[in-house]
Amino acid sequence: MSQEISLNKEEYDSILKQAVEQIRTTKIIVAKQLNRAAQSVYWNLGKLIFEKQLAEGYGSAVVNQLSVDLKKEFPDMGLSPRNLWNMKLFYERYYQADQKLLQAVAVLPWGHNLLLINKVQSLEAVLFYANEAIAKGWSRDWLLNAIKMDSFSHHQIQIKSHNFNETLPGIDADYANEVFKDRYNLGFLGITEKVKETELEKRLVEKIKNFVLELGKGFTFIGNQYRLEYNNKEYFVDMLFFHRGLRSLVAIELKIGSFKAEYIGKMNVYLSLLDKLEKGETENNSIGIILCADKDHLDVEIALQDINKPIGVAEYQLLLPKDQLQDLLVNEIKAYNN
Repeated sequence: MSQEISLNKEEYDSILKQAVEQIRTTKIIVAKQLNRAAQSVYWNLGKLIFEKQLAEGYGSAVVNQLSVDLKKEFPDMGLSPRNLWNMKLFYERYYQADQKLLQAVAVLPWGHNLLLINKVQSLEAVLFYANEAIAKGWSRDWLLNAIKMDSFSHHQIQIKSHNFNETLPGIDADYANEVFKDRYNLGFLGITEKVKETELEKRLVEKIKNFVLELGKGFTFIGNQYRLEYNNKEYFVDMLFFHRGLRSLVAIELKIGSFKAEYIGKMNVYLSLLDKLEKGETENNSIGIILCADKDHLDVEIALQDINKPIGVAEYQLLLPKDQLQDLLVNEIKAYNN
């Protein structure tokens, strides 16, 4: 007769969390393996068409017949004439590219690769979008939106606004500079037509949280409106994370509108409290990120002078002008945080 094992809720939640992470990790590995196998087939078919010097026009009849015969053998592989020409273009575009780019596109779904082939000219930009899609798990629609927003160009010209070099050890400062960006794209909200106000509010709240969770590898979400109590006073951090690589708590504050110098002082207090009340003995100092609709780099630079806590200020972008969403964002972020 089996003996019933009793666990408290905290112990069970820990087991469940680990099980979910194992399944998610395995699914990601399997998906990458499947994508890599598919891209290998497409690459080799494209190479065959390229090396046989078939081109649209005089080669169309050959490719059309090839499509008919291949579909008889492999009806579920998407071997239409158009797709065969895309495979040729896939090979032609990348066969002389460096290994980093080849490794990146090899694990992307075919639909993502078609977007990159047809909508992105620069191989440097292709590498950027491929790496972002892999790191953040972008869907095809998210990738398309990032391309439309010209995220690569923004990434190239961005001036990062932070004091990491002055407040973190050299190696940690370099790492933090890689982890955090100057601009985050919230265009994935997909707000393109009028919807019911309640549905729009729900999407804004859920997607903002999901976006922050998609900042990159290493982040673990701890909570929103995270409560800190000191000297009989309460303080609430909008969103609190832990970054495994940096071994630091990361406080994120969402602000509607332009950056204001006063935001730095508030974040400085939060970081002091986190280091005093929450930081583990083996952990590094907490890091703060302030997300604003826009900022002036010089304003941020002045505000960060003489601040000894690591703080960065970044912008976020929306598909629609921010003034059309500002009132809803203000109201719904407040509701979400309460």
